[in-house]
Formats: sequence, structure tokens, C-alpha cells
Amino acid sequence: MRAWRRLPLSVRFAALAALYLLAGAALAAWLATQVPQPWLAPPLAAALLLPPLLLHVRRAFAPMRALFRALAGTVTSYRDGDFGFGLSWETRDELGELVAAHNALGDALREQRLALVQRELLLDTMVQHTPVAMLLLDPHRRIVYANLAARKLLGEGRRLEGRAFDDLLAHAPEALREAMARGGDGMFSVGDEDNEDIYHLARRGFRLNGRPHELVLLRQLTAELRRQEVQTWKKVIRVISHELNNSLAPIASLAHSGAELLRRGQHERLPNALATIEERARHLEGFIRDYARFAKLPAPRLEPVDWSRFLAQLRTQVPFAYDGPAEPGVARFDAAQVEQCLLNLLKNAHESGSSPEQVTLALRRLPEAWRVDVLDRGSGMNEAVLANALLPFYSTKRHGTGLGLALAREITEAHGGRIALLNRDGGGLCVSLTLPA
Repeated sequence: MRAWRRLPLSVRFAALAALYLLAGAALAAWLATQVPQPWLAPPLAAALLLPPLLLHVRRAFAPMRALFRALAGTVTSYRDGDFGFGLSWETRDELGELVAAHNALGDALREQRLALVQRELLLDTMVQHTPVAMLLLDPHRRIVYANLAARKLLGEGRRLEGRAFDDLLAHAPEALREAMARGGDGMFSVGDEDNEDIYHLARRGFRLNGRPHELVLLRQLTAELRRQEVQTWKKVIRVISHELNNSLAPIASLAHSGAELLRRGQHERLPNALATIEERARHLEGFIRDYARFAKLPAPRLEPVDWSRFLAQLRTQVPFAYDGPAEPGVARFDAAQVEQCLLNLLKNAHESGSSPEQVTLALRRLPEAWRVDVLDRGSGMNEAVLANALLPFYSTKRHGTGLGLALAREITEAHGGRIALLNRDGGGLCVSLTLPA
């Protein structure tokens, strides 16, 4: 019997059909000799053999029905996330291949589930122990998830899930409430000047399970900003000390030399010494003025400015070629600040090694902004200089203050615009300003 069950279904069905056909033919031949009407023999043979045939067919299909029920059960288990089931089928037929494929699918799903659980555990560990406070809000602004940093910052270490975020904000520092009310990302400070903590707020909306959710991130920047502040002050002091030494040392030396010339009566050499002293003093004066301008940049006063008159005034101070519409129209910006910004950029272009006639100011009207490009055909910038050129106090010039491009960036961003630097094809640099219309 075990050997019979191991036969493929097609073989068993073929053998069973052949057996019943032979039995039916023999029974019909015997009945033809026993009944008075021989034509009744085949129907009588079929009627006699039909019940055992049905019984055998039912018994033959019983393993298949059990297998199909098992397959349906394992599929239900897979849907419920249970992948611990496997099936067996003794014969090497089509159903055996189906069972093998089903078991392979279960093994693959089990391995994927295990890998997913491990990744979820790793992600949860990372999220829970990150210093950034993270809160997930549902469409009703209830807290779905809050990590340990969020509990410590807003809940005194207690769980926050299920609580209304607005109720939590009612007991939060006023600076956080104001930052949330402004919308979008931003920075705020908590505490007084002697014990101040600085935070960065980031908010991101997305859909989860078809419903809108919001992710709120609060990152403490106090230590990082203080480290950067210390480094910045060190760099400022280093740059100022360097410039002061470069000017005061020759001034002191020349003043001593002038006194010696006066004592010896060699008055004819005094004008050169005094001229050098004046040049270094004026350089030092300009250096300090540039630093003061950068540190005390006021908020821009936006006023209607006619581009034609503005560019004509700018050309009286520094030459450049113009590329743009003949009558560009009117824009709104602080004329004094934008003039200072473009003067710095145009002077840099002339100092880049470009011929004067190739220094160009290009003006374009965008749908909601003005684009101003200052172009030259100088030596351009390498990648390292491009990455740092807009930082304060960064300069590749021997006597540069590192404030020209930084001031241009401050002015542009104060107007709500942006600045970008890129090398041009064929050599040279393009400094592109985008100012809101």
C-alpha cells in the first residue's frame, strides 16, 4: 500500500482506469451469457462497478483534498505573519513540485521576516537612543511615538504615546510654542543668557497607512554651536592679529626710521616713509571698516529700484559689460546693500586675472525672481576653494580679509535670495545671485 501511495497520481489514475475497464469488459461478457437479453449486459456491468469506482476515486482524491486544505491553511498563516509551517508530499509528481515550491516560499518569507525583525530592532534601538527628540503625530495631533529624548525633554521621562501634542505644548517653554506656531523649520533658545540651550526644530509631513502624519524633530545644538563659536572667535582673532601685525610692524619700523632721518637731517627720504605709513594705516582702516560692516549689517530696507539707473550708478564705480534687457524694469531691494554686494563681486572678477572687457554682469527676469550673474574669464576656483569661498574669513588672497563673498552672501540671504558659485566652461567663474522679485 505504501508503494502504491508513492506512485504519481497520473499513474495511479491510469492503472485504476485500466483495471476497471478490464473488469467491466469481463463482467459484461459474463452477464451476456447469463441474461436473456444480452444487450442489457453492459449497463448492468456499469451499474455494478460504479459504486466501487466512486469509492476508489474518492479514496484516491482524499490526499489531494487534504493537501489543498493544508495549502489554504498555510496561506492563511502566512497572511497572519506565521511562517512556521511546512508541508510534505511523498510522490514526485506535479503536486510534489507544488509542495516543494510552497515550502521554499515559506522558507524565504521566514528568512525575510527574521531579517526585517532584526532591522526593526536595530532601527528602534538607534531611534530610541539618538540625542534628537523625535515625535510622530497622527492626523488628530496625538502622539503616536516618542523616543527617550522626547520623553526626557517634554515629559519628564514619562511615556508620551496617546497624549495630545497641543496639551503637551501648553506646558512646554514659550520659545518652543512660538517656534511651532511659526510653522516650518527654525531655531529657538530656552533659558537665560547664563544658562541657555539652543534647539533646532524640524517638521516633516507624510502619509502613513493612507493618513497624514507629522514628524517633529528637536535637536539640541548648544554644545555644537559653542564649539563652532569658539573656533570662529579663534579664527577671527588669528586673522585680525595677522592683519594688525602686518600693518603695525612696518608703521612702527618706519616711524623709528623717520625719527632717525629727522635726527640726521636727511629730510629728502621722509616723504617715502610717511607715504608708506599712510598706505598701511589706510589699509588697516579699510580692514577694520569691512569687519564692522560685516558684523553690523542692518536688515535690508526694500524699496522700488529702477535697474537702468542702478546699473548706470554701479558702472561709475567699476567697469563691466552688460548682458540683459535694455529696459529691465523695476525691482525691490535695498539699493545700498545690493550695490555693495555687486561692487565686491565685480572687483573680485577684475582681480581674478580676467581681462577687463570680459567682466560681465548678466541680468535675467525669472517667474518670481531676478537673477544676477557676475562673470569673468579668470582662473576660476578649485573644488576646495568653491566649498569654502562663501565662509567668513576664508581668503586665498595674500592681503584678503575673507569678507567680500561672505558679505555678498549675507546681503543676498537677508533679502530672501541665494548665491551660488560655479566654474564656467572655457575658464572663469560665475557668481549667481537670485533675488526675490
